[in-house]
Amino acid sequence: MILVTGGAGFIGANFVLDWLSVHDEPVVNLDKLTYAGNLHNLASLQGDARHVFVQGDIGDSALLTELLQKHRPRAVVNFAAESHVDRSIHGPEDFIQTNIVGSFRLLEAVRAYWNGLDATPKQDFRFLHVSTDEVYGSLDAQAPAFTEEHLYQPNSPYSASKAASDHLVRAWHHTYGLPVLTTNCSNNYGPLHFPEKLIPLMIVNALAGKPLPIYGDGMQVRDWLYVKDHCSAIRRVLEAGRLGETYNVGGWNEKPNVDIVHHVCSLLDELRPRADGQSYREQISYVKDRPGHDRRYAIDARKLERELGWKPAETFESGIRKTVQWYLENPQWVAQVQSGAYRDWVQTQYANA
Repeated sequence: MILVTGGAGFIGANFVLDWLSVHDEPVVNLDKLTYAGNLHNLASLQGDARHVFVQGDIGDSALLTELLQKHRPRAVVNFAAESHVDRSIHGPEDFIQTNIVGSFRLLEAVRAYWNGLDATPKQDFRFLHVSTDEVYGSLDAQAPAFTEEHLYQPNSPYSASKAASDHLVRAWHHTYGLPVLTTNCSNNYGPLHFPEKLIPLMIVNALAGKPLPIYGDGMQVRDWLYVKDHCSAIRRVLEAGRLGETYNVGGWNEKPNVDIVHHVCSLLDELRPRADGQSYREQISYVKDRPGHDRRYAIDARKLERELGWKPAETFESGIRKTVQWYLENPQWVAQVQSGAYRDWVQTQYANA
């Protein structure tokens, strides 16, 4: 049994689905179900006894203690986080509460549980914390990619809150001996991505005939990682990572945002042409850049490949095609997550644990 926090969000849900596709080991899935936590992501698991869903907050110490004692997991994988930079700029407090206070309370509950384990399960236990490359700050155009030794220089409330949680995880290992692992990933994309982030927003807006907003000049560079590759990396780190270590997870796909949007438009032109015969690029609209917008992120994932033999299976071209096709084939998912009726549906599916 493993406990996954934030397992109804984009990356967390993909991880739970991926885990149960390759393992029979059950998953207890704890998610608060904020706006981006979506039970429709997990609809294929309804009735699957290997998946136990609990609606709740990692900041709820009593609930955490109850779940740990009841289910006795051999590992905890922490995806739970507020993660949208724009939202952190306009309302940072939620990010402080979830990403810092919530991480602290989760670590404390896990530490108490781990201290009470017998010798063998205590030795085998793992706490894996999933983080972001944004904690490292912004790179100059010609600077080497982020390695695990790069200094932390967060520039947004979001990245600062994630940096704080990373430091807490490190401290709980060095102070208390908690057997932790940390992964710092680059920008994920793929199925089930909530349509506020760049790639799903471009797909959804394009199909709806809406503008495709690009910040500033669109030359902000990101490394793009297909979400299923990220899931396989986490499974590998959980299996064989060295305790206390950090592993950067990247896709080796550095691309400017404007190129991403053009690529999405080209795929939509091919797969779902506009009725008027024009390219979706006609909908592109450049908007004022957001405050403190980091110019470039790039992940050096060689440590993960060298030590654990992992590298991404998807190229950007193969991954983005799969992503666009998924959104074209699942319009009901988009409608559901954007619907106000979704919250009512949630309450009919699961009771609070």
